[in-house]
Amino acid sequence: MKRSMSVLLVAAALLTIVTILVINFVYERYSPGHQANVIDQSEEVSNRFKNKQLNIAVFQGGYGPEYWKEIIEKFEAAYPGVQVNLTISPRIGDVIRSQIVAGNPPDFLAITDTDQSGIMTSLVKERGLMDITDVFEEKALDKDQQLKDMILPGILESTRFSPYEDDRIYMAPFNAGPMGLIYNKNLFEEKGWKLPVTWDEFFALDEELKKKENFVIDEHGNKVKRALFTYQGIYPEYLEEIVYPAIANAAGIAQLKRMFSYEPGSFSTEPVEKVLDTIARLGTEGYLLEGTVGLNHTQAQTDMMLGKALFIVNGSWMENEMKDSPREEGFQFGMIPVPVFKQGDERFILSSYEQFSIPLKAKNPELAKEFLKFLYTDESVILFAEKSNGLLALKGAQELARNYLTPGVYEMFSAYEGATAIMQEWRVVPKHAKDDIRVPLFKNAITPVMTGAMTTEEWMEQVEAAFVDIQAKMAAQ
Repeated sequence: MKRSMSVLLVAAALLTIVTILVINFVYERYSPGHQANVIDQSEEVSNRFKNKQLNIAVFQGGYGPEYWKEIIEKFEAAYPGVQVNLTISPRIGDVIRSQIVAGNPPDFLAITDTDQSGIMTSLVKERGLMDITDVFEEKALDKDQQLKDMILPGILESTRFSPYEDDRIYMAPFNAGPMGLIYNKNLFEEKGWKLPVTWDEFFALDEELKKKENFVIDEHGNKVKRALFTYQGIYPEYLEEIVYPAIANAAGIAQLKRMFSYEPGSFSTEPVEKVLDTIARLGTEGYLLEGTVGLNHTQAQTDMMLGKALFIVNGSWMENEMKDSPREEGFQFGMIPVPVFKQGDERFILSSYEQFSIPLKAKNPELAKEFLKFLYTDESVILFAEKSNGLLALKGAQELARNYLTPGVYEMFSAYEGATAIMQEWRVVPKHAKDDIRVPLFKNAITPVMTGAMTTEEWMEQVEAAFVDIQAKMAAQ
């Protein structure tokens, strides 16, 4: 009897140990902290892909290269035998242009359609991107959910990601973040200044800047007046972060959408003129930091952080991009939406959505699609927050990444509160259309308008002429 009892006790003990081991295994495999383990890392999975070479091209902007280097290492570990060849550069469009022209593009692109090189605009015009709708119909690699149900609402349906309005997806969302007016939160708190809600309040702040007690010490040790505003002078497209939300406020969302469709007359209305006059006023009435039009993005951003200007347009990536740059003592990042014209008006803020895509002539599209899915895992969300201080355009990403974002970036996301988020949604133009619309709208307009060499009427005429040209090309096609 005693022997039988002993055997039973030993068996029970062994069963308990086995149960604990099983529970620990399940926890380790499926707990949120071990999401990568959900992905089958066996040779069998890797062998699904005959071609194990994946060539990717990445724009190196404000989020830096660290995330890409580490996520590639993790992908290669999860798929034994796979080798990812990374090309990353701030001028990536120019770097890969010859490959694309020769019909030998990279397999995967992390380049936004607003890239300065125009390479993505050309690929979209020429229908050079692969239909990736099937990827979003599939399940995520680390959860029982279709990818399309994980993306932030309204993104996949927009013309930024479904450019041909055929209910098919050709670009995938990368990150998401607000773009508005960046300011030094600590400075405003120290001075007791109220953040401007209206344009009148914005311009009135210049009176405070004229007081000597609010001057800043420059690099020569002299006390000088702070400017009200600066921007990334030789990259005037940054001012879209003011223009589009201000037009939405002054003219309405419906008018903005007509503009995005190149509708003749939509850019020459009184409300639009009011917006353009406000932009011109920044330069012609002395509110702009001297020399702004000749500055690149990092120069303008450094000047603002040193206190030479009160505001600059930018997105939530600026903190990471400028992490090693000098700044005024106590500088803290803050962001507000663009001011409105009347108190009580609806406020708008432009959202940044960068993109992934797969060229139509990619040599290894299946592995590129698998890599895309890998980028949407929880492990990738956390890694992007940790290494790049940013958020992927996924539901729940902000909460998942909360402990990895700096207070400054988390603070900038509060700019969404009380504002309606919008995105730029220009329709695709025909292959042989003369210009990217951003040329007459920004590149050939902002500097002459700021310096008084171009009137706002001439600015409107220039854009309207582009609209007419594009509409004619669209009709002919």
